[in-house]
Order: sequence, then C-alpha cells, then structure tokens
Amino acid sequence: MRLHDYAPRPAHLKWLLDSDPAIRWQVMRDLTDAAPDAIAGERSRVAIEGWGAQLLARQSPAGNFGPPHEDRGLLVTLNSLVVLKDLGLDPASKQTRKMIDRVDKRLVFKWLHNRPFFHGETEPCINGRILGLGAYFKKANDALARQLLSEQLDDGGWNCEAVEVSAKRPLSRRSSFHTTICVLEGLRDYERAGRKSAAVTKARKRGENYLLERHMFRSLRTGEVIDPRWLRFSFPTFWHYDVLRGLDYLRNAGVNPDSRVREAMEIVIKRRHQHGRWPIDLLHAERIPLQMETDVGAASRWNTLRALRVLRWYGESKAQ
Repeated sequence: MRLHDYAPRPAHLKWLLDSDPAIRWQVMRDLTDAAPDAIAGERSRVAIEGWGAQLLARQSPAGNFGPPHEDRGLLVTLNSLVVLKDLGLDPASKQTRKMIDRVDKRLVFKWLHNRPFFHGETEPCINGRILGLGAYFKKANDALARQLLSEQLDDGGWNCEAVEVSAKRPLSRRSSFHTTICVLEGLRDYERAGRKSAAVTKARKRGENYLLERHMFRSLRTGEVIDPRWLRFSFPTFWHYDVLRGLDYLRNAGVNPDSRVREAMEIVIKRRHQHGRWPIDLLHAERIPLQMETDVGAASRWNTLRALRVLRWYGESKAQ
C-alpha cells in the first residue's frame, strides 16, 4: 500500500476549500497546517453562514430541532446537535450559547420524570453522544460518565441491548460496534473537557482495543465481515458505525496505528474514485432539518476530508 500516492494534491485541496466554512476550517487544520489565527477565523464563520447557520436557524424557541412529538423530536435534536459539533461550531460563539441555553433550560425526557436533556437517558448509544455534547458545548457530566463506565462489557465495548430497558428481551453480553463508537467519542470529549482520569482512560483504551482486535470490522470468532455496510461511508453517521468513522475516531483520539488497522486503511483507499475523491456510498434513514451531501455515488467533501486526514495520520505514523 503506497500511501504517499494518496496525499492530497493541489486540485483536491482547492476543491475542498471551495466549499462550506465547516469543511474549510477542518481542511486548513488537518491537511494544510494553516496558521492558528486563520483556522480560528474560518471556524468562526460556521455559526453565521453555510450549513452551520442554516441548522442553527432550524431550532425552535422551545429548544428542539425536530417535531413537537417528544421521542422523535428529541432524537432529531440529538442528531442535529451532533452534526453541529461535527461541523466544528465554536462553543463560545453567541449563536451557540443561545442555542445551548434553549436546550439546557427547556428540553427534558418526560418519560424519565422530566430528566434534563444533558443528564442523559437510559441507552449508552444515546448517552455517549449526550456526554460528548455536554462536554463540548456546556460542561462535563461526571454522573453520566460514571454510568457509562459501569455499563462497559467484559469484551471491552458497550451495547444498548445490554441495558435493561425492556423486559421483553434478554440482555446481551456482547458489545455493539455502533454503541461502542458512540461511547468512545463521548469519553474522548469528556476527557478533553478536563475530566481525564485513570478509570476513564482505561475504559476508553479497552473500547479501542475492542475495535482493533476485530480489525475494525471483522468478527473475532469467525474472521468474517460483520456487516458489509460498514465498508461504505456516509455523513452524517448518526449512531451508525463504519470503518471510516472508526479510523477517524482513532486519529482524533491520538491512537498510534498498528497492523490491526492496515486492512481497514486498504478499504478506505479502495473506496477512492479515480479522480482522487471519495463518494457518499449510502445515506442513513435518520433525518435532520439540513441537507448537505445527498447524492449517493457523487463525490463527497466530507468523506474526502475524513479519508485524507486518516491517510495522513496513518502515513505519518509509518514515517516515524
């Protein structure tokens, strides 16, 4: 695998930079090593123009981004907030503070005796994302982090079906890639909010090893591909796992890649089109009140950005 053949060329960078501020500032940070002031200036535009501003404008005065029906509306709100975080919306901007203040003061889980939104609910795939949102936009929630650590399974990962939310089905003792990646991302953001501890780091490392021991997509028992959809990339990912999301998490968390990710890296390269861009391979069923890249098969700036920075991460580790 000749990774230097996949370094971004000037035409690739020009195409990526000729886009939304949410793409531009991350390209500047992750692929061009621009000056910090220039990166911060571009990032500040996410709240006032393009996709970030459009999504912020969809929030109702009641705090939600979705329909008034509680269950569906809260899930749309959760997904919208995660996308705003993925866009890199500056937590300190006045637009962000107004948005988060509405969520914090007005949104609750009524079926959990009006538990505040940022206190989380019962399923770790949801709570992992809420933990990350709180740490990024508001403040770290120690109680929610402790709850997630207590729910880690023996194999190192997490599974919503291991939590007793219904008496109609037996509890699983086997982890889920989907739930595990949601919790790992939340724990990473929790640590970055100043809550680093030996217990959290140990849990996160165990979760990372759960993915790595399975080469990011294979059954530990049979070696077979667990789900072919994980080899196809989409954005937003919502709660869904795929190989690119898993690799981008490892890169962002500062994990040093080893031989266990090599096959996953080869899959990323195989997904590249001949013109040096990565397509949107599929769209998930979940929806938010914003459309970004919706043409399946067409070149995707989100997937291209994420693939190129993952390749850079892997290539730089091999050059050391």
